[in-house]
Amino acid sequence: MTDSPPLRHPEKARKPDNPSPRKPAWIRVKAPTSEEAAEVRRLMRQKNLHTVCEEAACPNIGECWKHRHATFMILGDTCTRACAFCNVKTGKPGAVDPAEPEHLAESVKAMGLRHVVITSVDRDDLADGGAFQFVACIERIRSQSAECSIEVLTPDFRDKGDAVERVARARPDVFNHNLETVPRLYPGIRPGARYFESLRLLQRVKDIDPSIFTKSGIMVGLGETRPEVLQVMDDMRSAGVEFITIGQYLQPTPKHAAVERFIPPEEFDDYRAMAISKGFLMVAATPLTRSSHHADRDFEALRAERRRRQGAS
Repeated sequence: MTDSPPLRHPEKARKPDNPSPRKPAWIRVKAPTSEEAAEVRRLMRQKNLHTVCEEAACPNIGECWKHRHATFMILGDTCTRACAFCNVKTGKPGAVDPAEPEHLAESVKAMGLRHVVITSVDRDDLADGGAFQFVACIERIRSQSAECSIEVLTPDFRDKGDAVERVARARPDVFNHNLETVPRLYPGIRPGARYFESLRLLQRVKDIDPSIFTKSGIMVGLGETRPEVLQVMDDMRSAGVEFITIGQYLQPTPKHAAVERFIPPEEFDDYRAMAISKGFLMVAATPLTRSSHHADRDFEALRAERRRRQGAS
């Protein structure tokens, strides 16, 4: 297989006023109105922290915040890229907050989290893409909440030297990097990234430390075909990925890529069955699946499944 075609300018990937089909009943979700959600929001503001739950307009924010689960987004709220699917603000980022790792660790402790997910905006302006901040956050959380498992959802750190190695050697329990879509759609949906570079990143993590769980996810409903999705599964397995997430793409605004099709739940069931048959330890495939949805519960199931298979071998 060859790498994806040359990238177009990010802004050209976004078609203005691009309508999507009407959402079906299985996509409807509740707004975050619980007392627990309000408490999480207050804590984030107090500590000057960001969550991908808010910035990316995640449909599961109400459920997750009610259960005091949030995915922390480090390195600010402004991304240096302009992916056609993402609602995170794009522009020139500000300075990195040196107090962010400490504030994050304090929040994890205050929330009593058993599992924390740390992601970030793309920071192509930084020499290591922000890898140093991931490492600092992992170290500070471990110092204050030793029993808390840590999952990172990183950018691709493209052309940033040993950035992947530095984060992997900090030994997060789960290293997640999303492929997002099939390679054919990369030029319009994920400008600034390369499909096979992302695969190599995931493989590199396994080469550095095979004990780290690797995880990746894709969105469907962007115009991909079933054979293309199955090929992505095979590519992930070839790179040693153990946990796959598959969810429905939802258009954040009319200026983002349109939804080509809402995938019915039975097709997600089919994808889940196919992924299990291909050897993934863990599969999350539903219309509302997102990378960090039920991450704490899924991590426990992932760890238990690895132990079961090792015991059976």
